[in-house]
Amino acid sequence: MRQLMRSKIHRATVTNCDEDYVGSIVIDQNLMDKSDIWEYEKVLVCDINNGSRFETYAIPGERGSGIISVQGAAAKLTNPGHKVIIMAFEVTEEPVKPKAVMVTETNEFAYYLTEIENAIAV
Repeated sequence: MRQLMRSKIHRATVTNCDEDYVGSIVIDQNLMDKSDIWEYEKVLVCDINNGSRFETYAIPGERGSGIISVQGAAAKLTNPGHKVIIMAFEVTEEPVKPKAVMVTETNEFAYYLTEIENAIAV
């Protein structure tokens, strides 16, 4: 068995940090759907601006809102405006073709990374 990246949301912008919440990361439901990240699924979050990495669980935010809100203790590890990569993993014996979601500056779905890779390869 190997642990492989199953999905990621690449370069999302943190919109809010709330230390007083119990804990989690709130992600726009549209992005959760596009990346196949489930409610309460464990995710690894990597802050591109400061290099911090933390694990938490995903909570769906309002569809189309663009929300990426880091909650609880993890809110001390990032700031609004920071760029983050949100990754989910799978334990499997088979190779996994991950869904890599690229987003706009306002956290709207832009494209799947494989679409660009395929265009470059042609």
